[in-house]
Amino acid sequence: MKIAVDAMGGDFGPRNAVAGAVEASREWDVDILLVGVESLVKREFDRLGVRTPRVTIIDAPEAVGMADGVFALRRKRRSSIRVGAELIKTGRAEAMVSMGNTAAVVYLSRKILGALEGVSKPALALLVPTLGGLTLLLDVGANANCRAEDLEQFARMGKVFMEQILGLREPRIGLMSIGEEETKGNDLTKQAFDRLSAAPLNFVGNIEGKDLYAGKADVIVSDGFTGNVALKVSEGVVEHLFSLARREIMGDIFARIGFLFMRRNLRRLYQRIDYAEYGGAQLLGLNGVCIIGHGRSNMKAVKNAVRLAKDFVVRRVQDRIREELGRAPGEMGGVKIG
Repeated sequence: MKIAVDAMGGDFGPRNAVAGAVEASREWDVDILLVGVESLVKREFDRLGVRTPRVTIIDAPEAVGMADGVFALRRKRRSSIRVGAELIKTGRAEAMVSMGNTAAVVYLSRKILGALEGVSKPALALLVPTLGGLTLLLDVGANANCRAEDLEQFARMGKVFMEQILGLREPRIGLMSIGEEETKGNDLTKQAFDRLSAAPLNFVGNIEGKDLYAGKADVIVSDGFTGNVALKVSEGVVEHLFSLARREIMGDIFARIGFLFMRRNLRRLYQRIDYAEYGGAQLLGLNGVCIIGHGRSNMKAVKNAVRLAKDFVVRRVQDRIREELGRAPGEMGGVKIG
């Protein structure tokens, strides 16, 4: 199996991407196509002092910056993101991992690879830790404007993900809204509620923002605007709380003593909420496997993103999504299926 890794993406450039790719090739038994500016990538290999036949450098002389817009994406014809997507399209790679500009990865992968047959809008899906285990939240940023039928597709794709990747049977599907009652929400959520209620899904109703991490649903669907805001607020709260806790602990001698006794428990807690454990978000419904990681991803996050990409390929999640949507009668996202 060959997986393309964008070496230029993220806040740290090739440093973490190269280290993560090398570890992934060893631990997950995959071949890596490391896509980026060849001279910079080779410099990282020299710094690490490693050589492995399982990692091949694919030269891509241009890089997409975190602030680049659509015009820059069109102008940079040999960017690492574009080259990575083209490797999938030509069959040289079976999946792509990038820690770069999320909007750029979504735009270029959709443009080059397209969506699966029957999928109106590929959705960005992310596993988040909850009191009950893990919940898949989608969409978290690929589609700011959605229709009710799009949210139904998101739910169906999320169902397949949880069944194939986490082994959950009949995962519980929730709809993010401003109240638990079916009458709450805007026109989009009310229409989506009706569609999800009638669909062959284990739909458990509306989920409020305060219950996002309560484990009340295995899959929570929303439009990309709402999902992204919820995700960013959550990340900010977690970081702020840990900063406050650190300040309080360091400012009191008794708190420091207590920390020594709780250190192991706090380490386990941090591992549960650490994004590096889960690799990245998945662009579900794309005609190819694409994992998008956090811009601040460390070596561990890159390695685990490759593991997730491998799982997608091995467990044929794309085929299962096609089958799931193919079982749905009538109109789905404007495309006649069944």
